[in-house]
Amino acid sequence: MSASENTGRATASVNTLAGEIVDRLVAGAERYRVSVSRGSLGELLIDAGAKAAGGIDAGLLLTEICMGGLGKVTLSHAPGAAKWPFWLTVSSNDPVVACLASQYAGWSLSHEKFFALGSGPGRAQARVEKLFEEISYKDRAGRVTIVLESSSPPPKEVVEKVASKSDVSPDKVAFVYAPTQSLAGSVQVVGRVLEVALHKAHELHFPLENIVDGVATAPLSPPHPDFVQAMGRTNDAIIYAGRAHLFVKGPASAAKELAEKLPSSNSRDYGQPFAEIFKAYKGDFYQIDGSLFSPAEALVTAVETGETFRAGKIDEALLDKSFGA
Repeated sequence: MSASENTGRATASVNTLAGEIVDRLVAGAERYRVSVSRGSLGELLIDAGAKAAGGIDAGLLLTEICMGGLGKVTLSHAPGAAKWPFWLTVSSNDPVVACLASQYAGWSLSHEKFFALGSGPGRAQARVEKLFEEISYKDRAGRVTIVLESSSPPPKEVVEKVASKSDVSPDKVAFVYAPTQSLAGSVQVVGRVLEVALHKAHELHFPLENIVDGVATAPLSPPHPDFVQAMGRTNDAIIYAGRAHLFVKGPASAAKELAEKLPSSNSRDYGQPFAEIFKAYKGDFYQIDGSLFSPAEALVTAVETGETFRAGKIDEALLDKSFGA
């Protein structure tokens, strides 16, 4: 296994762990209904929902790839929203590395008409984002993987950029892509329910080193052929029905404050389906209040005192409105 540098808890290489899942996806291409090919520079391309059918199973693996192999993702029947009984549950005992150093879609990858935000373990090797000034984890693997919410593979210029920044040759880079409108794409976006809780905690300046474990769940959103509606549904699954439980070190007062501030209901933009909010801002994603992107309900346990604090609640009416019930 390749080495990783880190002053925190994780010692495994997220790219090596994710690469093992990529290998499973490639070996089971027919089963998972994905298309596997090599690009002009030798890069591995896995279409999980653009021209390929993909599906829920592919989406589950895609989510685990995004988390650098440090997360567990399951789909099961769960209470919480009567009309939408099947929920994704995501957990990690190293949530900062799994979610922020790997899963977070923070690498802007563009060339001419192509634009996508890169997520996945390749980010932890390239470390080109400002976020990595606060995350000590650094991967050093012989192969890297990037996940794209995209309906097309990246052009060679993007491949070259990822390879160069990751210090590997292009044939050691894997791109797994699926649009949000696809089944696999919608699964992997809803599978960010724990990640958005971590990102919100970071935005609230909660010490990342004090977050020791996490689990979160959100309903599986039905896909939609329209991009804005599809994006809206995946976001609403988290914003209006997501639940996150974080386990933290430090004083109980800090855990209580985090629980109170985490839920999406604290946002000024809370209260409409995301697609409507997006249209109200004329499609300018960055005008939307960032605090909206968080689970509907938060539980935070102070592990040193045993106290658990909770805030927020599921809004079934808004979820139904978004999902088209």
